Amino acid sequence: MIGNLSIKIENPSGEEALTEFILFQNRVYEYRSARWAAAAAVQIPVLSGDGPFAADRIIRPFTARIDGRLVARAAAIIDRRYQRHWNEALGHIVMFEAMPGTSESVTAMLDQASEWLKGQGAIAARAGYGLLEFPFVIDDYESLPPDIARQNPSYYHALLKNAGFETEQGWVDYKIAVTPELIARYENALAACRAAGFEIVALKDLPASRRLRDFESTWNNAFARHWGATPFTTEELAYLFEFFAMTGALETSVLAYRDGQPVGALMVTPPNSAGAILKAGRKLNDREKLNFLGIGVLEKARGQGVNLGMAAYSYLNLIKKGSKYLSYTLVLDDNWPSRRTAEKLGAKVCANYITYRRNF
Repeated sequence: MIGNLSIKIENPSGEEALTEFILFQNRVYEYRSARWAAAAAVQIPVLSGDGPFAADRIIRPFTARIDGRLVARAAAIIDRRYQRHWNEALGHIVMFEAMPGTSESVTAMLDQASEWLKGQGAIAARAGYGLLEFPFVIDDYESLPPDIARQNPSYYHALLKNAGFETEQGWVDYKIAVTPELIARYENALAACRAAGFEIVALKDLPASRRLRDFESTWNNAFARHWGATPFTTEELAYLFEFFAMTGALETSVLAYRDGQPVGALMVTPPNSAGAILKAGRKLNDREKLNFLGIGVLEKARGQGVNLGMAAYSYLNLIKKGSKYLSYTLVLDDNWPSRRTAEKLGAKVCANYITYRRNF
């Protein structure tokens, strides 16, 4: 009992309990007119400790129930690869979801999750940027974002702050309305990149072993000091590339080469609007049919138009397939080089996100 509530905190295990844990997301977001379904096929192996994304990580799911009814969930993670890379004894809280009006339950659940993390040697917990997870939106709660981004309710911020979390990092989201002028700009950017001696190659045009090797080394080196990032393993990227092959992302994701050596990596997944769950009568606006984008350039090749050339290649591909709006996706508030790239590509800020931290 907590106050007048019969709150019970549990640690689910087994396929049935973990499936309930994952599908709880669908119940939380039933109120939305457009939403993404819970990714059970991806998340169950992670929570079960199987597959590449569970390797070198200790994962502990938590749920809160009131009179037996599931009202909140979260997974606490000790990510050894993150800790080694950043030399920081940080824990992560991911997959957080909760029903409205559940502050006492959420606090009790996150208190126990924090105690478990402390018992594993963590000095703090980060929520809203970790394993396969992006930050919490703070303003646009209605539009359908790219399928990898969060679409959390507005009340999550009060729940997390009541549980002792504070703002750690801000992010901006960028969107582009396609125009003839921008198409010409992209064509010029791609031509200039090639004229400068760079080759832009779609992942589909590379042998599987080479694209995996070159993408892993380029991406991890480009993001080595990017706030909060954890390097991919070969096995994780191979897993992602299997999804890319099914979604067409091997056509829109690219590597940039100079003199045969990779210097830039771009991860772009095409719009997946057909997979959105819509209420009766709800139709998606073109500005909600968005790709995901992540871009990295090695330090030795920065400032030479490689970023613009790679993005232009993928954007032109998406435009040919009918995209009328494009996403540059999330950028750290203080990552001005990337924000300037977004502006050069014609992008404008469309939403804001934040990552939380609870110090122990």
